[in-house]
Amino acid sequence: MDFRFDIILDYLPLFLSGVLYTIGMSVASIIFGTIIGFMIALGKMSHHTILVKLSEFYIFIFRGSPLLVQLLLINFAIVPFILGSSNPVVSAIIALSLNAAAFIAETFRSGIQSIDPGQNEAALSLGFTKKETMAYIVFPQAFKRILPPLGNTFIGLIKDCSLASAVTAPEITYWANAMNAQYYRVWESYLVLLIIYLFLTSVISFILKKVEKRMSTGGELVL
Repeated sequence: MDFRFDIILDYLPLFLSGVLYTIGMSVASIIFGTIIGFMIALGKMSHHTILVKLSEFYIFIFRGSPLLVQLLLINFAIVPFILGSSNPVVSAIIALSLNAAAFIAETFRSGIQSIDPGQNEAALSLGFTKKETMAYIVFPQAFKRILPPLGNTFIGLIKDCSLASAVTAPEITYWANAMNAQYYRVWESYLVLLIIYLFLTSVISFILKKVEKRMSTGGELVL
């Protein structure tokens, strides 16, 4: 089997462009997904029946259906209805954010509810408001517990960006498919794709481990 490095070099600028799109969509989806997920978690833990039911319904929809189906529906139906035409990058960010939010919501909820209720009661008895108790007592402790599963969700989200190629978002999987379509070379296109994803997820894993170590010890982050 001959391995053609020349076509990899030809597509290298496109792969680098795809990496930037992948990172950009991942970061945007992580930010929006975390914000939405936290709000959904608070809704599910609230004492208002309507908020609880709406939060449960949201989680049921986005955890119970395939991300690819959500992406296709958003790109070919919802986004054109709102913007007048489809936008693959915008659709990918929306789909990834909404899907990740459903999983992040459950991560936040389980982490917050794992804190001893006695601490919440003690803080309230000392004059803390509910918001202050959550901000200064409950959430800092819960965050240490939810960071590992939250990190796994972030890593999974980066890999899920590959589905954006289905709606022609120009991320790295899109260009790997383009290389294969042009040259009919499977090894070169998909091995490069594999290596890039391994590199991206390894970097994120390394950063997350450093953050977890720092939070567990309370010391300085040493690279």
